[in-house]
Amino acid sequence: MDISVVIPLYNEAESLPELTSWIERVMKDNSFSYEIIFVNDGSTDESWEVINNLATQNPNIHGVSFSRNYGKSPALNTGFARAQGDVVITMDADLQDSPDEIPELYRMITRESYDLVSGWKKKRYDPLSKTIPTKLFNATARKVSGIKNLHDFNCGLKAYRKAVVKHIEVYGDMHRYIPYLAKNAGYTKIGEKVVQHQARKYGTTKFGLDRFVNGYLDLATLWFQTKFGIKPMHIFGLLGSLMFLLGFIAVMIVLTLKCVSIFSDDYNFYVTNSVYFYLALAAIVVGTQFFLTGFVGELITRNSAERNNYKIGDEF
Repeated sequence: MDISVVIPLYNEAESLPELTSWIERVMKDNSFSYEIIFVNDGSTDESWEVINNLATQNPNIHGVSFSRNYGKSPALNTGFARAQGDVVITMDADLQDSPDEIPELYRMITRESYDLVSGWKKKRYDPLSKTIPTKLFNATARKVSGIKNLHDFNCGLKAYRKAVVKHIEVYGDMHRYIPYLAKNAGYTKIGEKVVQHQARKYGTTKFGLDRFVNGYLDLATLWFQTKFGIKPMHIFGLLGSLMFLLGFIAVMIVLTLKCVSIFSDDYNFYVTNSVYFYLALAAIVVGTQFFLTGFVGELITRNSAERNNYKIGDEF
């Protein structure tokens, strides 16, 4: 099979027939063998009924329906697990992603040997309240991930080699960082293609401004897991050591001041009146907590089933 098209959706019943017809036309014009995998993320409208009707007309259509709304990342991960095509294309169901981009995305994966190609909606039909936070978000993602050539990490229109989607796990809200996940899994040839952004034709957006806050928190989590996920003692041990060092210096200062006061016959100096006493106390307590956190993290990592799950690129 040439292409698997994975489409997560939530309450997009109106757009599904038009989107399906559009994809079918593109596939037929280019003689692609294909499948369309609709993942219904707990829709409360008639989306699942529409998918069932479309599947009766086209055997290449497959559907998965969640019992409730879990989010885009679980929907994508479910679709990836079922995809059989050599190239996997993801797109949103709201008709803002154009299926006419599929042939060029397929060519970039198969002919130019990209592992992943992400769409870039260079010209958008969104209000400034959405585009400005998006630019800031993408700038931060480029800096943290080290993937300098991507302008739009969160574009729903992407293409992947089959191996990529089989070796990454998309969970929580990590769909925004699939290129970063792919890079961490060893798939480093990541490209970008300018794609057409179309105005929403039916319904309303399903995402609010909270996604920007959650996006930054998820990015921090992913960065930490990448740097210290299998060696937490390296960060917590270092922080604990620094706090202990700070506490030791504060203790030495307190003792020095006490000795000076004794030898100068000044008995009005009390250790508990010195700010360094409290600094030493706080630093030692916090340092101990960091060390214990590191040890607990190491114990969890040592017993994790993923501790030696390395991706092998080739073998003979």
